[in-house]
Amino acid sequence: MTNALQSGRLSRRRFALALPLLGALPWAAYGSAVAAGPQRASRNLMGTRVDIVVDAPDARLAQAAIAKSFAEMQRLEALLSRYHADSVVRRIGAAAGHAPVPVVPEVLAVLHSAARMYRESAGAFDPTVGALDGWHFEPGQQAVPTPAAIAQALRRVDGQALRLDAQAGTAYLARPGMALDLGGIAKLPILAAGLRVLQHEGVENALLNGGGDVLTAGRLQGRPWRVGVRDPRAPAQLLGAIAIEGRAVVASSGDYERGFVRGGRRLHHVLDPHTGWPTTGVHGVALFARDVEAVNGWGTALMVQGAAAVPAWSARHPGVAVLAAAGDGTLWQSPDMAALLQAV
Repeated sequence: MTNALQSGRLSRRRFALALPLLGALPWAAYGSAVAAGPQRASRNLMGTRVDIVVDAPDARLAQAAIAKSFAEMQRLEALLSRYHADSVVRRIGAAAGHAPVPVVPEVLAVLHSAARMYRESAGAFDPTVGALDGWHFEPGQQAVPTPAAIAQALRRVDGQALRLDAQAGTAYLARPGMALDLGGIAKLPILAAGLRVLQHEGVENALLNGGGDVLTAGRLQGRPWRVGVRDPRAPAQLLGAIAIEGRAVVASSGDYERGFVRGGRRLHHVLDPHTGWPTTGVHGVALFARDVEAVNGWGTALMVQGAAAVPAWSARHPGVAVLAAAGDGTLWQSPDMAALLQAV
């Protein structure tokens, strides 16, 4: 359970594994009458801060496009967040074991991605971990469910029980008490939708950063975008930066994001759907690819599968550059990630 779509409460993350390195450029704040420099704006969405940077010759066009991009991302968050009382995700949970729920195509697409991830990860990614709702990681609300409560909730965690009917446009959870949590797979599609809006509005050069998940298009003032990658073992330090031109995504997951220490053990928001407890084998994962579908959900899945699974997964996904830090402090990089990382 990632809780990444928690609306209305900004998630107080320690660090984001990936972060834009924008340098000392002249910036025009969103809503400013000054036209000089790229436009940038930030809002709290999906339980984190979402930043948009637009490099366009027309400041008014850029600002209008930014406003439409945020509006589209807010619309999708309201559909996909389990923390919105009237979201489609909540309605699917309320109808679990009783009846299929009609869903709009955008939601159905994310659910199909979640079901595919469940199959391809052998259950390491499971969208039905929403049943493990006894965990709370926000400051002031931290809670650990009892072993008995975890065992009971695990009976309602089963990705095979998510039934999707593309022809009817419905989603159904087969057993009462089941619940969805799409936090590990909905954020990137929402950011991608925001980027599509920008491009539809005529913006060719843009960057979106949502709590360490970074999407890019084009360039920044004729130069590549630069995205720094933190060391998952010491997140205050950068391992290097990736220079990016055109469409790309840097996705990250980690146990350093949201959590607390209890009984000498760090407990964090990425839960293992097999045990109901936070994962232990991987501190953090960073993935680089040219399209969202190649990486979406895999950060969470690899943290569940453990560090030993990362090299084999990388070999099966040659289009994705991978960096992972194991729980024992060992750092592993695919050859293409090592080639991409530049000194900062």
